[in-house]
Amino acid sequence: MPFEKLKNIVLWAFRPFRPQTKQYWRIVLLCFMAASTFWLLNALNKSYSTQTTYPIRFLYPESRLVPVKPLPEEIVINVTGKGWKLLRKSLKVDVKPADIPVQSLPRNKYVLGSSLRPALVNSLDGLVLNFVVTDTIYFDFDERIRRRVGLSLDPKQKITEDRFSVVGPVNIEPDSITFVGPSTMVNSIPDPFLLRLPATLSAPAKVEVPINFDNKPLVKANTAQAVISVNVKGLVQEERQIIPEIVNAPVGRTLTLRPSFVMVRYQLLEDSVAIMNRDTFRAVLDFSKYNPRDSTLVPELIQKPTGARRARLYPERVKAVVEVER
Repeated sequence: MPFEKLKNIVLWAFRPFRPQTKQYWRIVLLCFMAASTFWLLNALNKSYSTQTTYPIRFLYPESRLVPVKPLPEEIVINVTGKGWKLLRKSLKVDVKPADIPVQSLPRNKYVLGSSLRPALVNSLDGLVLNFVVTDTIYFDFDERIRRRVGLSLDPKQKITEDRFSVVGPVNIEPDSITFVGPSTMVNSIPDPFLLRLPATLSAPAKVEVPINFDNKPLVKANTAQAVISVNVKGLVQEERQIIPEIVNAPVGRTLTLRPSFVMVRYQLLEDSVAIMNRDTFRAVLDFSKYNPRDSTLVPELIQKPTGARRARLYPERVKAVVEVER
């Protein structure tokens, strides 16, 4: 039958590969490994030209210069050499980087690849440099400086909750901070350096505030936080009637005020309630600022007792009826 003939042909073809002993396939594997080893050793003893990457290293005085952005770490070159040498370079085994010295702040922020040839030739152990594939490498150095700036509380921030006030000076410890880093970044830091409290206060407190600034990977500060001490006391809301004084009144005319008094609303510290002299409030109506369009005068508070805070007059305008005397 055709199938039996095909089967016999296949069995005949694979008969040489049928293991004769238990060690047959082990012997075959050893022979294969030996042949591969001889082939690999023979190939590694030949010379080849290839394109590969090669490490570079910038040498610069770290006390005076700082790279503003990450420095390139390798370039692409074309070399010729024995297979052993090329394999060692590819595996990064005992590879000496090509050194690029930077003694002072460079005028240009790049180096042509062709200018690196001397440094590469000195570093390529057993390899011949054909040419540098990388056209240009870019870098950016800046002078490393140290600058001290004062610390201050942000004047635009609301420190206390309503009905509370800061008493005495705000103390910041430390009162200054030293930054070290690239000159362009360090010089852009404002002086004083403003701090912000994380929340408004309703009692005396010592608050730890972190020193937050930009470019932290490159700019370093000698402290990570400051302690802000604030003395806070409660306020009492009060109001009082005042009869305003009229100044620069017109001669031969009488004025009728509506209303005839103004209210002053103010706040004072809780411990000042019993000692404040409230009779020292004084308000005036200056007729030289009379508004004829609506016949009004704006009351002005010209005197208030010590300790009065956030004093305001109501109403903001007083109706003044002017009549000729008879």
